[in-house]
Amino acid sequence: MITDMERIGDQAEDIAEIIQFLAGRSAENDDLLREMARSTIHMVTESVDAYVQRDTMLAETVIAEDDVVDNAFDEVKRRLIDKITAHPEDGAYALDLLMIAKYFERIGDHAVNLLRVAREIHDKDLKFSEKAQQELEVFTGAIIEILNITTDAFVENNLQLSYEVEPLEQVIDSLKVELKNRHIRRLQEGKCTIELGFVLSDILNNFERVSDHCSNIAVCLIQIKDSTMDTHGYLNEIKTSGDPRFTGYYNRFTSKYTLPESHHKKAPQPQEVPLKS
Repeated sequence: MITDMERIGDQAEDIAEIIQFLAGRSAENDDLLREMARSTIHMVTESVDAYVQRDTMLAETVIAEDDVVDNAFDEVKRRLIDKITAHPEDGAYALDLLMIAKYFERIGDHAVNLLRVAREIHDKDLKFSEKAQQELEVFTGAIIEILNITTDAFVENNLQLSYEVEPLEQVIDSLKVELKNRHIRRLQEGKCTIELGFVLSDILNNFERVSDHCSNIAVCLIQIKDSTMDTHGYLNEIKTSGDPRFTGYYNRFTSKYTLPESHHKKAPQPQEVPLKS
């Protein structure tokens, strides 16, 4: 499950090149692809809700929607094969579009994987401590917001929203590290179990990978406007140059998604933006 999410995250530069190539070109597949984007992001949010609410009926909805996404991908694939046959000169364009469709189809698969974690919690009647649950609610809220921002940025091609994604992704990375540290301390104090630790690790890693992918999509949208932009160079620059827009969003999200107080928690340093390797 984690490996699958990492593979999507590792495709940032490929996706950027593809979307840049597609920019300004219209095709009958675009609307269907946008619907796939909406559906796959919706699946992730519903998987989160199924976990939070322990809602087995909602879980079935996610499974059904995965079938819809799979069918949409099959239709996109069929259309593109027909396009390649009828217009061989557009073969590169059609194959690139097919790759994007495949990435969205994989996101749907990963939403189902996340759903399995929710089912494990339900089936084994696992319960986090009240403090851990409060912490997860903060983390989940950040995940839901980054998904919503990313979906709107992608579907509406809203460049301004794209700039909000990377700062929030950095906040999510920091939250994940702190949540893992807190869990380790609870284990040491006998307040949590190894089994819950495995479940928590699955949740945190999958949520983090989802936010990584949101970051990748946002960078792709920004790169469309600047074809000379280097993806990794851009990310390093905005996080080390003191970019006021990035710092402003980062501080805002840091304040919004603050974990409950912990006796072991160090005072937050909102001005220090963590640099992701």
